[in-house]
Amino acid sequence: MSNIDPAGTVMERIEALARISEEPGRLTRTFCSPAMRQANDLVGSWMREAGMTVSEDAIGNLIGRYPGRDERAKTFLLGSHLDTVRDAGKFDGPLGVITAIACVQQLHQNQVQLPFAIEVIGFADEEGVRYQTTYLGSKALAGTFNEQDLKRVDSRGVSMAEAIKSFGGDPGKINSAKRDPHNLLGYAEVHIEQGPVLEKKYQPVGVVSAIAGQTRIKVRFTGRAGHAGTTPMNLRQDALTAAAEFITAVESSARAQAGLVATVGQIEAKPGASNVIPGEVNLTLDVRHQLDAMRTAAVERLQNLANQIGEKRGLTMDWEIVHEAQSVPCSRELSDMLAKGARQHLMEVTELPSGAGHDAAVMGDITPVAMLFVRCKGGISHHPDESVEVDDVRVAIEVMNGFLLSLGNQKHPSPSKKNV
Repeated sequence: MSNIDPAGTVMERIEALARISEEPGRLTRTFCSPAMRQANDLVGSWMREAGMTVSEDAIGNLIGRYPGRDERAKTFLLGSHLDTVRDAGKFDGPLGVITAIACVQQLHQNQVQLPFAIEVIGFADEEGVRYQTTYLGSKALAGTFNEQDLKRVDSRGVSMAEAIKSFGGDPGKINSAKRDPHNLLGYAEVHIEQGPVLEKKYQPVGVVSAIAGQTRIKVRFTGRAGHAGTTPMNLRQDALTAAAEFITAVESSARAQAGLVATVGQIEAKPGASNVIPGEVNLTLDVRHQLDAMRTAAVERLQNLANQIGEKRGLTMDWEIVHEAQSVPCSRELSDMLAKGARQHLMEVTELPSGAGHDAAVMGDITPVAMLFVRCKGGISHHPDESVEVDDVRVAIEVMNGFLLSLGNQKHPSPSKKNV
């Protein structure tokens, strides 16, 4: 890597990694696929170039270790994920891994060793595309991996256990990937914002305050199907109009509460004929807030509203929570250190919550976490148009370099509490 422009090299490496895909004409790289094998091998070569020793754990996480002055000292983790969604953008995940490598490479070139070791992690699965299970890589490190997931099969009938074996991992030793919290100082992740806030504020980077909690719900309105031409309007039990009323109420409710986001992402009307009154509608609801109490109160409020709409229209309403994740506050101490580093380059430092999930949310179970967001064009993510400017990457590298040096200058570089 050039001493002159490490950000330029990061961008070149992002491009090289984006050419590794399991689908022609678009970027798709899923857990334990041949494309992931190529990606791990390529990124591993960059880790070695940066002075790290490289290994993979039992689930396929790529790990580069840069020693500290005392090998008995604790370890600070940097990283993100190397898998992608289907037809992905090139920055979501890899930017955090390759930026971390750039930081370590500068330490190596300047012959700097900190009083703690650094490990850069390329997590094997964050997106959950292949087996519909998110955070497989970070859950293995955190010790929260569910071994029942090894029985899951992909669209081709390949079990997760078989996939891990073919990748070179060992499904019987997933527990060996678990890290001892007492040996860790913390975890920091650089990631594109995946939203428009930093662009609106003309800020290249921002410090994440918390990763929002999330509730996913399946909602069903059941009325009565009927002939579109012969059923009077006042005698209808139209499930679709009930759903429409609920959907607009969801939007209004979220707009009225700061920090709350709520989304109806899927809707299905049955029987689905142009001349039949819909008798049943199924929809999904996604509710997020960085404060769990605010999120759960919003969910309860929306459930009551759905009941009221159903009763008013003579329909039944079924409400099923299918996923719930608690919010993860970022370490105040680590976040303040990131903000201090950012102030060396910015007049104003924006602090903002993350509405998307990240490996940092899982790592927060075992160690203090912090995140640095990088501005992305139009807030677009999970799409080929995902875009980041090289100048913003340059700022992110400088902020992270300052952060690591500041952490190294502490007498006791371990935050006093986990995530406060």
